[in-house]
Amino acid sequence: MRPRRRRLARWTCVIALLLFAALCCAAPVGNAISAYVALKTGVQEDGGSAEGGSAADIPPRMLTAYKKAVQQVGKHAPKCRSMRWPILAGIAKVESNHAVGRNIAGNGDIRPKIYGVLLNGSGAGGNTTAFPDTDGGRWDGTPTGERAVGPFQFLPSTWDGVGADGNMDKRADPHNADDAALGAALYLCGNGRDLAKRAQLKAAVFQYNRSNAYVANALGWIDQYTAAAKDPDLKDVSAKARTVIEAALSQRGVPYSWGGGNASGKSYGICCSPGGKSGAAIEGFDCSGLTLYAYTKAGIRLPRVAAAQAGVGQRIPARLGTGALKPGDLVFYATAPGRDSTIYHVGIYVGGGQMVNAPRPGTVVRLDAVGAMSGYAGGARLL
Repeated sequence: MRPRRRRLARWTCVIALLLFAALCCAAPVGNAISAYVALKTGVQEDGGSAEGGSAADIPPRMLTAYKKAVQQVGKHAPKCRSMRWPILAGIAKVESNHAVGRNIAGNGDIRPKIYGVLLNGSGAGGNTTAFPDTDGGRWDGTPTGERAVGPFQFLPSTWDGVGADGNMDKRADPHNADDAALGAALYLCGNGRDLAKRAQLKAAVFQYNRSNAYVANALGWIDQYTAAAKDPDLKDVSAKARTVIEAALSQRGVPYSWGGGNASGKSYGICCSPGGKSGAAIEGFDCSGLTLYAYTKAGIRLPRVAAAQAGVGQRIPARLGTGALKPGDLVFYATAPGRDSTIYHVGIYVGGGQMVNAPRPGTVVRLDAVGAMSGYAGGARLL
């Protein structure tokens, strides 16, 4: 019986490896925080609704609050320069996931209210320093200590210094989306920062939370939203490239589904991703399912998996850099760049450093920066 068990075990491993290789979008195992986003954030369920496909994981009312704050910040801080909504969105994504799951009223009030852990030094939620109460429980609901509040997770003591009335109801409330977004904009602006300069943006985020890991995480989301806020310029692309790109862009906001997507469009996926996420109940696309669909619209049939797609067309080596890419090219990512057998992800380049991307379970098809995924492995030109 023992030899048979060994054979069965070997076959089990082979089958598992084949299933792993059969799909494209497994995150590389063991990645540390990248310039894009911490992996623990990447596997969150993003949720939310799309606004023209530009920010698919942000509830529309929260996106309105971020944009309104950008319009208002100059009145309160005339020296503030280059504030933009992706900066606020990046912070709010990390702090509260854009208040997804809460009810956001027309006036911006968020219910139920969002409270952080009680900062009593207990170690719960990572807090090791006790903060004495400063608001008598007015904002954080408890007079026994301090806890962060609202979608931007302000301490009541900090809110007292930056709180602002964003919805013009003559009250500055950190549990209101408009007020909180404007307060965050003022806090990040500091004493006249120019947030178009990377060093000053980084300093602003570090001031918000003095953690290098936090800064990398928040900047990653800011970069993603910055890329997603810009629709690609397709004026000078070929007809076939335009067909491919527009087909992919038309699917923005469609959920990621492990194993989902085919030549006809979105489909139910299978179980399970390396992270244990099943696509069986989700109608959508994984990365190579999206590329397969988009290229079919231009009369080109691709293999189903990302690594096999790298063998089609003219290969663009990674050593040439992303500047060698042209709109319509496939973009590949590998756990060991230079070894195409380790390719785990593919997107469609649209120009301007952006790609149409189905990133991972819990997200949606969207525009991302080419640097959004780790292990750039070059591209392929089929058009």
